[in-house]
Amino acid sequence: MTVNLPGTEEAAEPTALPPSPPDVLPNIETEQIARSSYSIISRPSVGTTGKRIPLLVNLFKVAADATDATFFQYSVTITSEDKRAVESKGIGRKLIDRLHQTYSSELGGKSFAYDGARTLYTVGPLPHNKFEFKLLLEQSFAKCLEAYTSHANSQDALRVLDVVLRQQAANRGCLLVRQSFFHDDSRNFIDVGGGVTGVRGFHSSFRLTQGGLSLNMDVSTTMIVKPGPVIDFLLSNQNVKEPRYIDWAKAKRMLKNLRIRASHRNQEFKIFGLSEKPCIQQLFSMKLKNGEDNDGEQTVDVTVYEYFSEHRGIELISSAYLPCLDVGKPNRPIFFPLELCSLVPLQRYTKALSPVQRTSLVEKSRQKPHERIKILTNAIGNSCYDDDAVLAACGISVNKQFTPVEGRVLETPKLKVGKNEDCFPNNGRWNFNKKTLLRPSDIDYWAVVNFSARCDTSYLTRELIKCGMSKGINIERPYSLIEEEALMRKSNPVARVEKMFDLLSSKLTKEPDLILCVLPERKNCDIYGPWKKKCLSEVGVVTQCISPLKITDQYLTNVLLKINSKLGGINSLLALEHSGHLPLIKDTPTMILGMDVSHGSPGQSDIPSIAAVVGSRCWPLISRYRASVRTQSPKVEMIDALFKPLDNGNDDGIIRELLLDFYSSSNGSKPTQIILFRDGVGESQFNQVLNMELNQIIKAYEHLEEVDVPKFTVIVAQKNHHTKLFQANAQENVPPGTVVDTKIVHPRNYDFYMCTHAGMIGTSRPVHYHVLLDEIGFSPDGLQNLINSLCYVNQRSTNATSIVAPICYAHHAAAQMGQFLNFDDLSEASLTPDSEGNVPIPELPRLHKNVKTSMFFC
Repeated sequence: MTVNLPGTEEAAEPTALPPSPPDVLPNIETEQIARSSYSIISRPSVGTTGKRIPLLVNLFKVAADATDATFFQYSVTITSEDKRAVESKGIGRKLIDRLHQTYSSELGGKSFAYDGARTLYTVGPLPHNKFEFKLLLEQSFAKCLEAYTSHANSQDALRVLDVVLRQQAANRGCLLVRQSFFHDDSRNFIDVGGGVTGVRGFHSSFRLTQGGLSLNMDVSTTMIVKPGPVIDFLLSNQNVKEPRYIDWAKAKRMLKNLRIRASHRNQEFKIFGLSEKPCIQQLFSMKLKNGEDNDGEQTVDVTVYEYFSEHRGIELISSAYLPCLDVGKPNRPIFFPLELCSLVPLQRYTKALSPVQRTSLVEKSRQKPHERIKILTNAIGNSCYDDDAVLAACGISVNKQFTPVEGRVLETPKLKVGKNEDCFPNNGRWNFNKKTLLRPSDIDYWAVVNFSARCDTSYLTRELIKCGMSKGINIERPYSLIEEEALMRKSNPVARVEKMFDLLSSKLTKEPDLILCVLPERKNCDIYGPWKKKCLSEVGVVTQCISPLKITDQYLTNVLLKINSKLGGINSLLALEHSGHLPLIKDTPTMILGMDVSHGSPGQSDIPSIAAVVGSRCWPLISRYRASVRTQSPKVEMIDALFKPLDNGNDDGIIRELLLDFYSSSNGSKPTQIILFRDGVGESQFNQVLNMELNQIIKAYEHLEEVDVPKFTVIVAQKNHHTKLFQANAQENVPPGTVVDTKIVHPRNYDFYMCTHAGMIGTSRPVHYHVLLDEIGFSPDGLQNLINSLCYVNQRSTNATSIVAPICYAHHAAAQMGQFLNFDDLSEASLTPDSEGNVPIPELPRLHKNVKTSMFFC
């Protein structure tokens, strides 16, 4: 095989380490920007309020001595001997290793950082601009390396260093999931049932902070299919005891693209599908020699069973009457009996976990702060990063100690509840024992429907009425209590819901205030979506679904908090909010937006994404919200329906709805300030939030013929990161209200970490807040205290939430309305591309006018 390395004429200027702050402002197409573009603001100053607290952070200081180190980047392509491109994953690392071993002297003894795909880096240039090598691998692949050198900025330098970490993990045989690495070590396995195993590993990445270059290391978990015999996996995955009960259509979907090792070949193969017939009937063509002299060949059809029995001497015991695995290619099947095949280790399981599996994973993988510190200390000590040739060439060494940093614990906000009483949360928690709700909603005319055969609804309603009385809610006896007919329990969910509504309609004399719905299962109940759609979209009635395992006063109180919020009541308010003294908000009409997009699970690439935006109402309150939800293209993160002009000139977008509702609910006040909280976007998308989504909001405002555009404060909240805060002198989680805005934050941009909730299980994860824009002009203390306070206004909770309530509400609204559509049916029928290749996106049913302004998502 031949390896060519054509180079460029001149090398770029060198880039020194440690690198300068990264540029997190990606370019954006000019036609997407309606107005002058916004730039991400720099940090104005740091906060000062709160009690000081010494903390440790899982960032490890990195020293870089080789300040003149220059990374050179090479583009990699793989071709076979006949010059055809080779896309096979896994061959790249093997070939580059062989290249380095075989031609080390010709390559100047350089060590490589290779990403396993199309990019290779060296520290300093290779000795010549063009090479031609010949290599021989087991599969006889050839490779061409088309190389170019380029100037690397600081973000590129970080990318190279992260490639080094991945390469080192790959050399140790780890499973790589972005910047997390997982060993095939049974001590790290967590069996969650269903043939699925959690495997603990480590996240490891380089970060630039105010304190310089650091290595971020954290415990990470991913899901894998349980290695071993394929048949054992299928039995466990489908929760059946014998192969004859296996759903083979489901098995085919589950097994596709998984890798197996065949005992009779001692090789690995990828599963393409299943045979149409069982092993003892499945025919394939094979060539046999003719006669004793072997002077010819004839092609005969034999069964897979016959082939293994007569030609391989393998007597099949358990899989003769089962389908075979097809490990071939389209139109070229290769059939293996199931009993000869085992799933190889460390294969990712990308389907959504069931509620039982998720609960098991949480219970078995939780780690207290002191346990996590011990695990990470051992991991960084055994990392061998200082021995890596590429890192050594850069003069990089990693300190083995956690980074100390000073945090501040903000003051806990005081709440107002019923009878003008004050409520003082303790450790981020409070309750309504011997307290009443601030503004209770009476329930005069309501009904109960029961889909569960095990729930005593008479006892349930008596206890609910009694609990409501103690919380200040006057609840009359239900006008109607309907039990589902036993014969209906085997019908499909939509039919069950329709039948229940027929029975309900025949009993009720007017529209009820509330329908309490008792479901047969707590999680993922297939009745939930059709029921919510019927109530909220078609009928327009407030509903509360429950599935109590045990009816307790605390459970009923939690249910009543949700019901009261949905009916327009208020459970509690911030004391400052109640008295009308919220800084920067009390005198200026201010709207708060929470924005989130939820996507289908990794295995559902054709499922539409759900975009949800909640907006505050009833200014000067910041605890009342309504939601607007839309579908959009699968896996698209930017919300495209904030402003949606129609052919008739009207705007059918999300923001128009929320602006008009703010106006009608706030005594005719128009928002002159908008605080926007955006969830779920990474640094590379910050510019799009500012210059695509924010411009849509401005367009929607201007479409209402408003001239004075509001002032905006735009904040991104991130939970999907690996920075953890630990108390330096204690084994417990950091206290609620802990904030850090120095040393470990971005060297230039305006960001901070805040942990607002009481971590009762495992190790708390702070939210990483990024302030992209602040036209309103909050001080750092003012903004941090507002965010801390917004974690105490979630009406469905008596705990401070880990993230601000508007984002919680947006997440709940997207999840609830997403179940209005049966995506399982849609993915097979209406989501097929049209003649131009466009996939139609089904629209969500709109909320009924009776409930569209309610907090139905509570």
